[in-house]
Amino acid sequence: MGIINSHEALREVIGEVAERTQKKIIDRIDEHARKLIAHSPFVLLATSAPDGSCDVSPRGDPAGSVLVLDERTLVLADRPGNKLIDSFRNIVDNPHAGLLFLVPGMNETLRVNGRATLVSEAPFFESLVVQGKRPKLAVVVEVEQVYMHCAKAFLRSSLWDPATWPDRAALPSLGTILRDQMALPISAEALDADLNERALNQQY
Repeated sequence: MGIINSHEALREVIGEVAERTQKKIIDRIDEHARKLIAHSPFVLLATSAPDGSCDVSPRGDPAGSVLVLDERTLVLADRPGNKLIDSFRNIVDNPHAGLLFLVPGMNETLRVNGRATLVSEAPFFESLVVQGKRPKLAVVVEVEQVYMHCAKAFLRSSLWDPATWPDRAALPSLGTILRDQMALPISAEALDADLNERALNQQY
């Protein structure tokens, strides 16, 4: 294998970054980024621990739920989950975080990098209430970089084209996967029924 182990060797393979690409990285949430964030119901939160181990966590809410407090500050609500708190433990130890905002049907994505802080109380918490439920925590991101990521990944994957989607019936259900991975003494059907009930009724 041709292993790349230096920045110089990497540049020899990839080439230099275009000047236009460098210039597209800004340090604030401008009017365009604000509009995309307002229409995004799904964002990926990337964090890393001090030892370099990483975590990427999906975050979903009705579009407009991510607050833009000002051009350099974002707020994401925490919602009920598996309580592993991998992202949150990472943020406590290492505040650097990356966000990737998706807008349904749009091939371009918005990337935001910055420093994250966990808060349990702030004046904006009332604006984070959904279905009458107030989050216990929120992630405040101090924005350092904002830029658009081009459409190539989505075009190559045809992500939004239903004609390319696999037949869901041909894939294992979550209950089947967990039953087999955890060697649970329960049928996949019963596990699926319980998981579906929790997913539908314990979102907030």
